[in-house]
Amino acid sequence: MVKTATVYVCQSCGTVHAKWAGKCDGCGQWNTLLEESNAAPPGATKLKTGSKLGHLTFESLQGGSPAPPRLISGIEEFDRALGGGVARGSAILVGGDPGIGKSTLLLQVCGALSQTGASIAYISGEESVAQVRSRAARLGLADTDVQLAAETQLRTVLSGLKTLNPDLVVIDSIQTLWSEMQDSAPGSVAQVRAVAAELVRFAKKTDTAVLLVGHVTKEGQIAGPRVIEHLVDVVLSFEGERGYPFRILRGLKNRFGPTDEIGVFEMNEQGLTEVPNPSALFLDTRGSRAPGSAVFAGIEGARPVLVEFQALVAPSAYGTPRRAVVGWDSGRLAMILAVLEARCGVAFGGQDVYLNVAGGLKVMEPAADLAAAAALISSLAGAPLPDGAVCFGEISLSGDVRAIGRMDLRMKEAHKLGFTTAIAPQDANPIDGIALDGMRHLRDVVAKLGMTPTDEF
Repeated sequence: MVKTATVYVCQSCGTVHAKWAGKCDGCGQWNTLLEESNAAPPGATKLKTGSKLGHLTFESLQGGSPAPPRLISGIEEFDRALGGGVARGSAILVGGDPGIGKSTLLLQVCGALSQTGASIAYISGEESVAQVRSRAARLGLADTDVQLAAETQLRTVLSGLKTLNPDLVVIDSIQTLWSEMQDSAPGSVAQVRAVAAELVRFAKKTDTAVLLVGHVTKEGQIAGPRVIEHLVDVVLSFEGERGYPFRILRGLKNRFGPTDEIGVFEMNEQGLTEVPNPSALFLDTRGSRAPGSAVFAGIEGARPVLVEFQALVAPSAYGTPRRAVVGWDSGRLAMILAVLEARCGVAFGGQDVYLNVAGGLKVMEPAADLAAAAALISSLAGAPLPDGAVCFGEISLSGDVRAIGRMDLRMKEAHKLGFTTAIAPQDANPIDGIALDGMRHLRDVVAKLGMTPTDEF
């Protein structure tokens, strides 16, 4: 007989403990350990032999193809984030904050795919069938051929799916499903891990694409053990700020396409609509720029996106100046301020500094250093940057402006939107229609805005 032992598993990070404790040794969270049994499921000890092996090259496989067949939804922003559509037999995990629009997006995807002739199943563990139908009616999808079910028992769900044999199934959400093979409660680490593994196994055996909706923690991480993200083929993050209508579908992991690709949507009364030109969404189009404003030409996946950096530098009323940043890394802001003071003689010691990425977009690129620095210097000097100018470039700790990747693509996007000048590293190659204002050192930007940098390095 298999010996049954009791362990305590952290519901936040999945760390296993031999005995109960108030604090998890893995993540430091309090009161997150729950008792679980580590007994192996029936049949787990039976070994199978004679696994069939195949050759690596596709030429040796009958009917083999170098690319998996895909389901094209026709929603270009969704297909773009997946690298060209939903690959058959893939497991896709979509995470996002509550109320951000995950269920709305996936219901619209189901409706679009059903119109192409694909067989679609939508399993809801959080809403009743009537509630899902009501939302579909609001989205104009009442007449689409999508099979609905409200079920949380895994065996019942898999039994129905094997009978229907759909091309795509949506599970909303994975935290609500439970397996009778586990003794723990639904939503626990053991349940989520077991359910995810069974659904991934079903996807691979039946060539059915499985879309899993995952809850997120208050830190923005997908709830449950990290093994779920390793099990699935694609991890998508659906992001957005409550006060803004746009939403961003960002690829974090993709075995069938590029990572860091994004799809941009706008939330309105009809649901989510695509935004084919995100640069126009994130830019202020009210004519001349105010001091403290700089346009950054960034890259999101394979797509260039122009976004506005806004800075405000004001005298501090307290002994400790405040540093606040939204949409950018606060550590890089601190680095830029230190470089400006140490290498350029521009002091921010008695100033409150506020930096914001317009539209609520989160920028991760080091290439945004020059745009952030230009916005800060512009606000401090009270001098706006030249009209029609975009900025991009990485700043080293010595103050040098370093070259970055795909500079020509950034300038082409800027030219398409009417910009005429690129404040960029001097190594950049100019293109037709864009004048290059090359910068060797951050002191060149300080001098350009009418300030007098020091010569102390």
